[in-house]
Amino acid sequence: MRAIILAAGQGSRLRPYTNDKPKCMVLLAGKSLLHRQMAVMEMCGISDNIIIVGGYCIEKLDPLGAEVLENARYETTNMVSTLFCAREHMVSGEDLLISYGDIVYEPQVLQAVLDCNAPICVAADREWERLWRLRMDDPLSDAETFVMDEKQHVLELGKKPRFYDQVHAQYIGLIRIRGDKVSDLVAAYDGIDPDAKYDGRSFDNMHMTSFIQQLIDGGWLVKACLVENGWLEVDTVRELDTYAHLAEEGELNSYYKIL
Repeated sequence: MRAIILAAGQGSRLRPYTNDKPKCMVLLAGKSLLHRQMAVMEMCGISDNIIIVGGYCIEKLDPLGAEVLENARYETTNMVSTLFCAREHMVSGEDLLISYGDIVYEPQVLQAVLDCNAPICVAADREWERLWRLRMDDPLSDAETFVMDEKQHVLELGKKPRFYDQVHAQYIGLIRIRGDKVSDLVAAYDGIDPDAKYDGRSFDNMHMTSFIQQLIDGGWLVKACLVENGWLEVDTVRELDTYAHLAEEGELNSYYKIL
């Protein structure tokens, strides 16, 4: 198993917390998001072969011995481009775990993805609305579509929903690629039209959900590993302050257990 943590973004909505550090180094209850992730990876047996792709304030990353790569174009690119900065570390036959740098999760959330044997597995929170109501006033305004069939195969994700029944769960930014599909993943990326638009965005600024949708439309089976909370996304100052307050009051554990 090889893990790639995507940590190149500027985290502008988290300023001033990110004025002088990458988003993943922001503290949640006294410990950085990155170090919380890496601790859970170690609990689940992933302590070697962790790669962090940085960009903004890369010199402030504390990788705890993990290898750091750079997306030098972090200011003009997005998650997918950051991921493929690590393409030389995508080894055919070796399972690949991909994680956003601005999330934290409990061991059982990661284990759900690791236990899945589909070509691509994505963690998805079926109790997402409960967490979104903590984060914002109107959950549907920020949610993305996530439509599954009866076998939990993802049919659509990443679009703007009009109704709650278009959101069967919410993708959280944690993906596992089965080892025998890793080289196909790279080939699929190389085969994408660089001049096309993807959900209204350029190739360089394609969202990860748009890339996954491209794979689904190309016939890939993407399985949803369903969880019920047990994770957090830290995207805005309001969210971070809310989580910090709940942690101080001992109330955060019903959403995400501080370890």
